[in-house]
Amino acid sequence: QVQLVESGGELVQAGDSLRLSCAASGRAFSIYDMAWFRQAPGKQREFVATIKRIRGSTYYADFVKGRFTISSDNAKTTLYLQMNRLTPEDTAVYSCAGTARGHTVYYRIEEREYDYWGQGTQVTVSS
Repeated sequence: QVQLVESGGELVQAGDSLRLSCAASGRAFSIYDMAWFRQAPGKQREFVATIKRIRGSTYYADFVKGRFTISSDNAKTTLYLQMNRLTPEDTAVYSCAGTARGHTVYYRIEEREYDYWGQGTQVTVSS
């Protein structure tokens, strides 16, 4: 089993930056891909960014390209999401996810492709 715990969410102003963290424990070594998703009030959860932990390659949703950066530490046990130039539309609960289903050549951007989820951290951006 893998446990994921997010942190770093808070209330910020539009234009500010914020870095989210996701600490992986348990069988974290078994994870191939990790991702960030978010869910705004009244909306479905949506994909934000993903990273392939072995190769380090990344993929982003169009609405965050150039503003957000996904990364992990050298030990591959902590996932980060650096968020810059935040807008009120970025207000949501951000959750990290991981999967141990093995390597793929494509980027996993669907919720159903991830087996492990954190509890989420609230990011609120005021105008």
